[in-house]
Amino acid sequence: MRIAFRADASVQIGTGHVMRCLTLADALRAQGHECLFICRDHPGNLSELIARRGFELHLLRQETGALHSTGSEDAATPEHAQWLGVAWQQDAAQTLNALNGKKTDWLVVDHYALDVNWERRVAAQVNNIMVIDDLADRPHQCQLLLDQNLGRKDQDYDGLIPETCTRLIGPHYALLRQEFAELRDASLERRKTPKLERILITLGGVDQNNVTGQVLDALAQSSLPPETELDIVMGASAPALVQVRRQAETLPYRATVSVNVTDMAKRMCKADLCIGAAGSTSWERCCLGLPTVTMVLAENQKEAAEAMARQGAAFVIKNTEHMQAELDRLLTANQFMDNLVAMSMAGASLVDGLGCQRVINHLGTD
Repeated sequence: MRIAFRADASVQIGTGHVMRCLTLADALRAQGHECLFICRDHPGNLSELIARRGFELHLLRQETGALHSTGSEDAATPEHAQWLGVAWQQDAAQTLNALNGKKTDWLVVDHYALDVNWERRVAAQVNNIMVIDDLADRPHQCQLLLDQNLGRKDQDYDGLIPETCTRLIGPHYALLRQEFAELRDASLERRKTPKLERILITLGGVDQNNVTGQVLDALAQSSLPPETELDIVMGASAPALVQVRRQAETLPYRATVSVNVTDMAKRMCKADLCIGAAGSTSWERCCLGLPTVTMVLAENQKEAAEAMARQGAAFVIKNTEHMQAELDRLLTANQFMDNLVAMSMAGASLVDGLGCQRVINHLGTD
């Protein structure tokens, strides 16, 4: 089969949409299917990574000063429409041009700025459309919809998608790379005896507001023992990367800063605790039973983060202004080590690492 992906990464959007599409594309290619990407040339895009992974890439030019269209056909303008960088009509035309009239079995759309209008415009040139969403805030024209967020319900999409559309809802369908399932048993085994010697800090591929720096400030004033190791992971397009590297050198702990890592599963497996963003990587941490202090960095992350907290699968800090006090409270709690074990078990019960194959099964690839 031929599967095309329409997703963007940028300083504003972040990297998560493209990264989860890459995960699905890697798995599809491993089963013999052809995959290609259609992405806008935004600042902070991941075009080099996509090319290095060996996928065909059609890079849509960035339009300087371009505004999204305020006109619509049968639906209100999506809240995140400005993320597209051009009018949706232009984006649809460019996408069709990139497809070049070739038979496309599935078009996978992972973009908060696109909705039913765009999908109807491109539908005649593709056999099927799959939408990956987290918001349930706009209508879609698709045959398959994936929302892998905890707390999401099937009925949240009532009236937003065709009745015939198949809904894949919840972290049971989380798109994780194969290495997470492979390392799961070993990671869970080592967490039966909790300790706090190594902390992984990963707050998104961009971290536009430098929450990483705020976390390091808070940890520098915490009561952690001096032998604690901090593994700080950032993206190459993070605006504060140089600043964080300098900051890490001044910490009273052994701290390393790594960029664009390809071994995240191994790093998570080695870590005793993660301080991480509430996003797609939440499911990676759950799969490996990695206890996490979750930072809510965007409004669209709040619902899933709160659902994880209710399940006991994460500590959640909703307001970074209170980070110092919240981290101190968590790290000095009398039952902290017991809490780590309970959190590990709760997270592992939500995600088993096999969601990607479950999604592929619904694409009719067999």
